[in-house]
Amino acid sequence: QAQLVESGGGLVQPGGSLRLSCAASGFPSEPYAIGWFRQAPGKEREGISCISSISGRTWYTDSVKGRFTISRDDAKNTVSLQMDSLNPGDTAVYFCAYKWRGDCSGRPKEYDYGYWGQGTQVTVSS
Repeated sequence: QAQLVESGGGLVQPGGSLRLSCAASGFPSEPYAIGWFRQAPGKEREGISCISSISGRTWYTDSVKGRFTISRDDAKNTVSLQMDSLNPGDTAVYFCAYKWRGDCSGRPKEYDYGYWGQGTQVTVSS
């Protein structure tokens, strides 16, 4: 059974760092993209980053560009999101999602991603 399992969320002070991981299992050996989304309280879920399995192409929304880095470890079937210089505006539930036979070609759209992780809370507060 295909599934995504996220880990790495938590409470961090402004200026701190967290590393989120998304472990994928049970998916067929097809090209795919992994997207990271987040949903802050009272706001819609937004796509913030993605990475392609074949080309390694990445994309970041402007608000995280230069602070967040997405990467993949094919041996471990894991995609990570390194988050540095965190600020209270980054507080949200973070989700990873899988787009089958897809590519990362801009802001990830929810309707393109058919499999979702359970979400992990990131809270940035002093």
